[in-house]
Amino acid sequence: MTFQRLVALVFLSLIQTDPFALGYSTCGTTGNYTSDTAYRANINATLSSLYTNIDINGFYNASAGQGPDRVNGLALCRADVQLDTCRHCVQRGRAELGDECPVQKEAIFRDEFCTLRYSNETIYGTRVTYPGYYYSNQPNATSPEVFNKVLRAFLDDLRIRAAAGSSTRKVAGGNVTGPDFQMIFGLVQCFPDLSSEECNICLIRAIFDIPQCCSEKIGGRVFLPSCNLLFEIYQFYNETRMKELEFVPLSPHSSPTGKKNGSMTQTIVIIVVVTVVLLIVVVSAIIFLKKREKHKPMQIAQYVDDISTAECLQYPFSTIKDATNDFSNHNKLGQGGFGSVYKGKLPNGQEIAVKRLSRNSRQGNMEFKNEVLLLAKLQHKNLVRLLGFSLEGMEKLLIYEFVQNASLDNFIFDPVWHSYMDWDRRNKIIGGIARGILYLHEDSRHKIIHRDLKASNILLDSEMSPKIADFGMARLFRQDETHGNTSKVVGTYGYMPPEYLIHGQFSIKSDVYSFGVLVLEIITGRRNNGFRSEGDNVGDLMSFAWKSWQEGRVEKVVDPILRGSGSGLTNEMLRCIHIGLLCVQENAADRPTMASVVLMLSSFSMTLNIPSAPAFYSTALIPP
Repeated sequence: MTFQRLVALVFLSLIQTDPFALGYSTCGTTGNYTSDTAYRANINATLSSLYTNIDINGFYNASAGQGPDRVNGLALCRADVQLDTCRHCVQRGRAELGDECPVQKEAIFRDEFCTLRYSNETIYGTRVTYPGYYYSNQPNATSPEVFNKVLRAFLDDLRIRAAAGSSTRKVAGGNVTGPDFQMIFGLVQCFPDLSSEECNICLIRAIFDIPQCCSEKIGGRVFLPSCNLLFEIYQFYNETRMKELEFVPLSPHSSPTGKKNGSMTQTIVIIVVVTVVLLIVVVSAIIFLKKREKHKPMQIAQYVDDISTAECLQYPFSTIKDATNDFSNHNKLGQGGFGSVYKGKLPNGQEIAVKRLSRNSRQGNMEFKNEVLLLAKLQHKNLVRLLGFSLEGMEKLLIYEFVQNASLDNFIFDPVWHSYMDWDRRNKIIGGIARGILYLHEDSRHKIIHRDLKASNILLDSEMSPKIADFGMARLFRQDETHGNTSKVVGTYGYMPPEYLIHGQFSIKSDVYSFGVLVLEIITGRRNNGFRSEGDNVGDLMSFAWKSWQEGRVEKVVDPILRGSGSGLTNEMLRCIHIGLLCVQENAADRPTMASVVLMLSSFSMTLNIPSAPAFYSTALIPP
């Protein structure tokens, strides 16, 4: 038996002997109350209700009191524990919170098997990721780099599964083979009152905290107020119970006696019989009508034009107004030059993003519908999907699928979150953006130039896959067209190529240029706009990358987070920098097509050309 296995078993025996030895209470900072007041009584009533009413799902919410004395509470037990263990844990939490936080208006108790919260503020359905509670199983993994990589991918898989759970349970567990054939067991769980999006974000934050507490360790726990994750090299959870959860019906009203199942079976039989009878009647009617019309001239089916098709995509304005809570600021996701974007939820539960176009838009209703029809025909996994539109008076709304993880700039440029973006994620995002642009340029029914590709227009879904968004400035080309001109240059400085910025000329190579800027931003973790490099006297990202590449010091271009991750400078990183420099060359004819870019990204056997100086590169910026 290895030393690590021995320590793991000792740790396991500690938990089994005293399963509540790891409890921890945190008192809030929203204010205090005076003992022997209504607030104290409401705390007791709320916690007592949580203990009494928590059920086999291991979750319950309760409240007591009115106005400023109102107390809201939540309790969640680990999904694999039995109900008596769950209630024992909640009962212990009640006692500890009373001792540790005697006058605080909010508090959290966290334990191996349960989390208990109360507050004077609304907490149901609200994601909270601070404060956190962490601990690790001290021995280091035998192959820490490989262990961490396998663990990260494993926890990401569990995260996606848990976030897709129901309103009564959001949990996922399992195991994976790590380095040296060592098993890694994991379990992640969210408070089920959270939406899928909020659960996903909470677990991303928990995974992000692993390097802070449990880097290279064989086991660890991250407890956040709204979610938690656990991993070990031994099976720490009840596997039988976890397997049972996979087969529990989604409806909470299933009957253990089987009567409801029998009723359900009877209902299904009736539905099937009625359906078959209806089909027979319909088929018979069709045959009869065909015989009657046998000697009549064939009628040409009426052509349904594109505008009729567009009408099928129209939503009632009142439906979208209700879905966004009357476009409330609470639901506002962002604002740009063409209008504001709001999060909403349709009556069927589908989450949507609604772009409310500015009222000063001069676009007519017919032109608007044509644009909607064009966008609705674009179907690619790396493009945000347009679901429909709404028109009423001056109101023009575009309804898109909701993408969970907001935009790329929120991750790649954020001082905290960008460390979550390891090379595998960044490389996956670069490849996805390239395939999305290639679809627009060559594979869709129409050739489309986006003209506003930038980090804030790249959205990330729950699996951190990129989706190109915001086609407000896109231009449609005929297949035989190669370029266009405009007297009104619109877009984002720093992503626009020189021929467009100076002369108003745009083509597919304009998007290639923007893609190259994006690639360099993703690799460096720094914006092109306002870029400064200390000691190099270089005023933009492209010049910095070009100068470093020429001098053979390409490692300077790579985000320090990636350089310090243990993987060092890889061939994939070097190749992506090379491709980025090819895309931002000053002469548009020298830039590759997106078909070539996709091939270069996927084939290491393909020889790359030597790039020339990028656009806006100035030798005056570089000291002799």
